[in-house]
Amino acid sequence: MPKEPRSLRVKLAGSILALIVLENGRQIRARMNQLSVNGGLVSLEKALDEGIRVTVVFHLGTTSIRCRARMMFPMWATQGCMQPFRFIDFPEDDHKQLKRELDSLVQGGAAHDREED
Repeated sequence: MPKEPRSLRVKLAGSILALIVLENGRQIRARMNQLSVNGGLVSLEKALDEGIRVTVVFHLGTTSIRCRARMMFPMWATQGCMQPFRFIDFPEDDHKQLKRELDSLVQGGAAHDREED
């Protein structure tokens, strides 16, 4: 059985704004630095606890995404931190729309690589 190709991870360099909504309703603004159909990497002023569940809200092209995610271990940067997240409970239709938008960005020349699954 042939392996599926790895997912595209598109480098956005903070050009997409995102809203991270905590379970208590608190909202945190972030900048999306990388994005794939599995998750992404956001730039935050202060790190969030590893493993917490949040809702990530952002717009990409003509698509609006609002999806549950789990925050992963943060990496400290010169200003603030970079923190990866992984989508959980991602509706299939949203997943397909996000894949189309990411493919469109790559076709338009966006920097990218393949992520480990």
